[in-house]
Amino acid sequence: METKTNSFLRPTQYVEHEILTSILDGTYPPGAVLPNERILAVQIGVTRPTLRETLQRLSSEGWIKIRHGKQTVINDYWKNGGLRLLSTMAKYGEFLPDGLITHLLEVRCTLLPIIARLSVEKSPKAVFNFLALADDLDDKANIFATYDWKLQLLMARHSRNPIYTMILNDFTSVFEAMAFHYFSLQKARKTSGKYYIDLSDAIQQGGTGVEQIVRKTMEKSIEIWNEVKTIKKHETRRTKE
Repeated sequence: METKTNSFLRPTQYVEHEILTSILDGTYPPGAVLPNERILAVQIGVTRPTLRETLQRLSSEGWIKIRHGKQTVINDYWKNGGLRLLSTMAKYGEFLPDGLITHLLEVRCTLLPIIARLSVEKSPKAVFNFLALADDLDDKANIFATYDWKLQLLMARHSRNPIYTMILNDFTSVFEAMAFHYFSLQKARKTSGKYYIDLSDAIQQGGTGVEQIVRKTMEKSIEIWNEVKTIKKHETRRTKE
């Protein structure tokens, strides 16, 4: 009988939450071992079949290594994980390892300029029409966050390479976790507003410079995100004081 599960989560989701937050907050660092199934099931408050089902899935993603007859070991997930692990990790915003979002922004800085160029080469009108909507954006963090992500997904779809869309889909939860904080800075909204105009102008001129414009803006977004992190650290410090 399940005894401790959060009423808003299914039993397997609850087990995942308990184990992954313990991994991400350092309670169980890479190389550590989990208690045996009987003890761990009691600690979490679920049945052993429920626990076992979740452990098998976490093992397939690269979080843990199940050794028959021995205790389960926490993997070095940076080395053993893949996009499935990243997608799962993204659901735990407050526990994300330090620097993860910066790393993801660096990946975006590599991918999005290419995606944008392909989308403008193949569907310039679709991208241009969506950029026209930016003229009416309210100067609010949540509005910019939603619009910006939709733009990235639209460009990925119109690149006509479905793998790009699948990769960005895995970033959705991470983007939602950081976008509001990012766009809470007026500097970020102003930078993106100019970016939408520059991108639109480039499309009108036949797409010349699209890749360069996107790359320059993505590099700037990393600088701004690092400013956001600094501000958040100062706010946290003041709260504790």
